[in-house]
Parts: sequence; C-alpha cells; structure tokens
Amino acid sequence: MTGKTGKNVRRAVVLGGSIAGLLAARALSEAYDEVVVVDRDELTDLPENRRGVPQGRHVHGILARGQQIIEEYFPGITEELETAGAVTGDVAGNVRWIMDGIPMSQGDSGLLAVSVARPTLEAHIRHRVRALANVEFLDRREVVGLRFAPVAHHVTGVRTVDRRDPGGTSVVDAELVVDTMGRGSQVPRWLKDHGWPAVPEDRTQVGLTYTTRHYRAGPEPSPGDISVDIVATPDNPRGAICARIDGERQIVTAYGILGDVPPTDPEGFLDFLKSLSSPEIYEALVVGREPLDAPVSYRFPASLRRRYERVDRFPAGLLAMGDAVCSFNPTYGQGMTVAALGSVVLRAHATGDGPPDPVAYFRDLARDAVDEAWRQALSNDLGFPGVEGDRTPEILADQEYIGLVLEAAQRDGEVAAAYARVIGLVDPPEALRSPRVREALKAD
Repeated sequence: MTGKTGKNVRRAVVLGGSIAGLLAARALSEAYDEVVVVDRDELTDLPENRRGVPQGRHVHGILARGQQIIEEYFPGITEELETAGAVTGDVAGNVRWIMDGIPMSQGDSGLLAVSVARPTLEAHIRHRVRALANVEFLDRREVVGLRFAPVAHHVTGVRTVDRRDPGGTSVVDAELVVDTMGRGSQVPRWLKDHGWPAVPEDRTQVGLTYTTRHYRAGPEPSPGDISVDIVATPDNPRGAICARIDGERQIVTAYGILGDVPPTDPEGFLDFLKSLSSPEIYEALVVGREPLDAPVSYRFPASLRRRYERVDRFPAGLLAMGDAVCSFNPTYGQGMTVAALGSVVLRAHATGDGPPDPVAYFRDLARDAVDEAWRQALSNDLGFPGVEGDRTPEILADQEYIGLVLEAAQRDGEVAAAYARVIGLVDPPEALRSPRVREALKAD
C-alpha cells in the first residue's frame, strides 16, 4: 500500500497510532477507500505500555463527551471495557472531588464515567479500528518528512523509514495526510523548511510532574467511588488522584506544579500524599495496601497550542488534530476528549470529492473542539500565582465566578452535577449561569 494511489482510489494517511490517530482513522474510514496508520512503535492488540506514549503509565480520564463519541464510533465498546475490568459510574455521583480539604457534593449528572488504564483503552480502540476493512497499520515506521507536489502547493504523501531496516526511505502516497504525532510533531518545522509560514504557538509554563504507583485494589478510600481526586488549588498547589481501574487495581497519581516533584522513592511518595489538603488517599495506602510496582514520574513542562487557525496560507492535503494541535495540562483530563471532538470535525470535512480545505478545517477545529477546553485550562492554570500569563479581565471574572460555583457545589449536588457536565465538555459554559445555579450561589 506504499505505492501510488489508483486513479479512482482515495487514500488518507494518519501519522501516529495513538488515541487521536485511531479516532482520526475511524472518522476517515467513512470517506476514503484506504486509510493507512503509520506509527514508530509496534502496534499490537495487547494492553501494553508503549515507548511512544510515556504518559500511558499514569492516570487517564475520558471526559463524558469523549466517552459518548467513542461509544458512537464503536457501539458496545463501553460494555467491552467493563468486561475487561473497567469501572463505571456517574461522573458527579461516583467521583469524589476534594478542594482545599472540602469535598464537593455528589449529585446525579446523567453522564457516564469510565475508569480504565490507558493501555487497555487504546488496545480496545485499536482492535476495533483494525477490524475496519479499509484501514491498514504500518507500524515500526518512522515518519521523516512530507512529500510535496512539484509546485509545493499541496502535500502528496509522507516519507518513512522502516525501523527494522533503516537503510532507505519509502514513500506512502496519499490524497490527505493527518498529523496526530503529538506535541513533539515535526510537521511545523517541515512546513517552514518548504517555505510555508511559521505556525504561531501559545505556551503556558506549568512545570507539572506526575508520579504514579499501582496498588492491589481495596475498599479504601471509599467503596462507592470510582475515584477520589484531591485537586491542586492556589492555596494547596499539590494534588493526587486515586482511581479504580481494570485488573483489580487502583492507580495513584500524585502531582505538583511549578517544579514541585512528587518523589519516586516509596517513603517520599507517601509523605507527599500525606502533605495534601485531605488525608483520604494517604490513609488508604498506609494500612498495608499491596503495591504492584515502583513509583514512576512523568514531566509536563507547558501546555502548548499551535494556532493553525491563524495561518492564512497552508498546503492542501495536510491537516492535524489531537496533541499535535493542542496539548493540555493533563490534570484536567481533556486530551483524549478534545481528540475525539477533533475527529468529529475531521469527519465532517472529509466528506467531499477532493481534500478538505485546511483553512476552513482549522477554523472549525478551533471553534468546535479546542477553544472551550483551552479556555477552561488556561483560566485554571492562571489561578496559580506562579504561572506566567496574561490575566485578562475576562479570565479574572471567570475565575471569580467559578470560585463561587465551586463553593456552591460543596453544599449542592445539582450545582456539582452542572459543573461536571460543563468540564466534561457536554454542556456549554453558559449552563453554569442558569437560574438554578445562580440561585444556589446566593444561598448561605
């Protein structure tokens, strides 16, 4: 499949076989005769940690809207994940949020939370995508460049190197190339090298470090909860998540911002958990819970948004989505859901006789998939005094209002559920200004 496309055969190539790439392939499979997924790792159907996904060992969250889209693409996959051991419940009723030592009320949001290890989720989605007749995987292939038409106005494929035999390059021709290679993608550099404008970038330095350890599942911290999330706040800038996942395990991820690193030695890891604003996770682990591995860390220096929607000249035949466009502070759990939303935009733009208009696509991607999640993440990040950034009047007003909402959510389960629906990217932010929520804000 690496040769030229046939005269009447439409082929799309997806660069990267992670969650974003798999969802892109699923979206494109409806419009293209052939879809080729290229990845540098060996891609199996086993739930294994991959070198290309170093964050895969740590806690992951599928926001409610992401879960809905994945279930739409792959009917029955939620039930498959439950059979594989995933834990499900209501995102407001079975997830316990604790801020500054005070828990939010638990209400009924009507939205499903799915708690599962990242490798398990990816393996199940990849199995479903692999079953599509017009999708092929080229794994252990390094993408080393784009291929342009002689006049360089559009992309016609990619150049790859077989990692098992790096002696030469091969070309995968395509009508459309979609970059889902994550924040480390070299596509912006390749474009600049071919004379295209530089892609503007926004960065928010958060200096985040995760440290994670897995434990044999037990009844603590709370038998009825999927997870307990002790949220980092400006007054208490350390956090942790303890979640039940498949394999009868609990994953505990502690995190610090602005260079505060949770230790990887077992005693230091527990001491970090003990220092949090609430004792639940620490107390659950010190009763003799069996650890299944050693603590391991992952560093995330900055949130990054590539502003493709601000580029007014772009080659046809090339698009991007997922972390290749926007990589969020992972404590908010937005990445996979924004990738899912991006795949919906991609699917809409792929229906036509020719390649999508990149300018129109990136405009819609920003509006329909990225803007709201980025706004929420930026407002939260800039709530920490040490994080540099422009605290506009709009951001300050949003921070003040959300603070009032969170105070009300401590005593009102309906407000907590409304908040969960908004941060789950199901309801628009205006839902937090409904008469019911505003009335709750006035209560003592």
